[in-house]
Amino acid sequence: MICKKHVAATLAALCGLGLVAGAGSALASGGSSGPHVAYLAQGHLGEIVVNPYRIAPLTAVIRNGGYVVQNVTVRIVPKAGGQELKYKVSDANVRNHGGVPVFGLYPDHLNTVEVEFDRIDHGKIEHFKDSYQLYTAPVYLRSNGTPGQSHTTFDVKVEKMDPAFKDRLYFINNLIPGPADASRFVWNNPMGGALEWAFGPENAIVDTTGTVRWYLMPDVEMYDPEQPYKSGIMMGFQQAADGNLVFGYGQRYAKYDMLGREIFNRRLPMGYADYSHALDAAQNGHTFLRVASSDLRRADGKRVHTVRDVIIEVDESGSVVDEFRLFDILDPYRDNVVKALDQGAVCLNIDASKAGQTMSAEDLAKQDASNAFGDITGTGPGRNWAHVNSVDYDPSDDSIIISSRHQSAIVKIGRDKQVKWILGSPEGWKKGWAEKVLKPVDAKGNPIKCEDSKCEGDFDWTWTQHTAWRIDSKSKGDIIYVSAFDNGDARGMEQPALAEEKYTRGVVYKIDQKKMTVEQVYEVGKKEGNPFYSPVTGLAEYMPDKDSFVVYYSTSGLSGPSGGMKGPIKPHPYLAEYKWGETDPAVLMRFNDTMGYQAWPFFVEKAFNPQGK
Repeated sequence: MICKKHVAATLAALCGLGLVAGAGSALASGGSSGPHVAYLAQGHLGEIVVNPYRIAPLTAVIRNGGYVVQNVTVRIVPKAGGQELKYKVSDANVRNHGGVPVFGLYPDHLNTVEVEFDRIDHGKIEHFKDSYQLYTAPVYLRSNGTPGQSHTTFDVKVEKMDPAFKDRLYFINNLIPGPADASRFVWNNPMGGALEWAFGPENAIVDTTGTVRWYLMPDVEMYDPEQPYKSGIMMGFQQAADGNLVFGYGQRYAKYDMLGREIFNRRLPMGYADYSHALDAAQNGHTFLRVASSDLRRADGKRVHTVRDVIIEVDESGSVVDEFRLFDILDPYRDNVVKALDQGAVCLNIDASKAGQTMSAEDLAKQDASNAFGDITGTGPGRNWAHVNSVDYDPSDDSIIISSRHQSAIVKIGRDKQVKWILGSPEGWKKGWAEKVLKPVDAKGNPIKCEDSKCEGDFDWTWTQHTAWRIDSKSKGDIIYVSAFDNGDARGMEQPALAEEKYTRGVVYKIDQKKMTVEQVYEVGKKEGNPFYSPVTGLAEYMPDKDSFVVYYSTSGLSGPSGGMKGPIKPHPYLAEYKWGETDPAVLMRFNDTMGYQAWPFFVEKAFNPQGK
């Protein structure tokens, strides 16, 4: 005999868990529901689906409940001492997700979400203010099986936070070095390329308390290190004009919204391979991708995959509308910088046994006579002679600006594939390129004296730099401003006597394209010296919304206090944001034991209400 008291208690418990529906409807697991939906609805809409597209665990959708829902505002109630997160949602985004998109939930927490909206039911409009509660699990991070990892995403120490920046969210594009299930493929027929360049993904958004509010957890349909056409390093994330994320990895480039809804995920066109580092979702509606050639016949008849030396422009359908073959546009045998590079840290190819070592002209000559091709430092197509790590479209003259790490040069190239100017040391450029090197001037336009790769005063070129970007809001006509992350390896075309002398800068130049001159107008990071030195990767970007300069010292600490890179790879990137013109950061956040690539301010309103309606 079953006691009625026990039945009542059991039903009450099941109702509390949302496992029993209202009167007259079926259990959720009991077959067809008929004209009912059996899930628990907390407010005046429908049920809640957490992580609706399986790759963004700190998001959810409050289903529309069969109603038309409009004029939505969402607020994530902050934890004690937490950051306010509130945003409007366009009606289009409500339609895209069949309900209210929820972004910015706290991990491992019973979240409270406040939603204000209009509900339309057969012409009747009602306005509601609902409160919902939902739990989300802790942040998950794949282990790479090494002692270099000590925690999940992320261990952040906020060292400084100016109140003017407390509403910021930062997108962090980091990497998991050397997982043992990755980097097990190389190209064949022909050889070369960088297919084996396949670190794991660690991409998240943090608020100004250092708390993770979103992270990407790709499933095997999206990313699989054991499949060559689904592996690679997720890099070059941008928030496009429509608020969505564009990025690439290995043999793919993709676009997703912030809830993880796939807009597209495409294989690279067949003639190209090995996307990494950078793309640009350009003002003309096209996307510029830094790739390589999948089959180049060299002048000596050898056929190779090339390495990081091609830019393609693809339209909305994925068709290649143009290409920039940099081995035809620049000099792939200019070796001045290549000979000065620290071979212990060549971008993400870290080899502690070669720290401080350089290559000689004899080494390069032997290499060129050999069949050694692939992701190796060297000269000539098929080797890492250019290492292009950024591309930026300039709509004012239909050109691109690239950053070539292994030429320590920022180069502007026209649609006609002719070099417009070169921002870099004049040393080693042959006729045809030497005339395009910009001349340094001071604030009054007076020439600055330079000998080889060193100049008088505070002016300096960039060395093994990243993120050479036109500052659109400051540029006009022939006067353009360009920002760059000056890593600082091989500064002055040499290695210093002591590793501790190395430093990294965020720098801004003013270029007069008509006079072919360049003025250095702003730099940060130099006075911090070696503790902020980032031998590889990084970002510097001007932000017009707060008139500020963001710098991500992405691999500070990589080489350790002695520069010897002994033991596990455990960098501690610094994310800094400076008020324009100041050299002390208004924001300083330290990320412990993680390999950084890029970081930048993320705009939640742009993601969910891009038209501002």
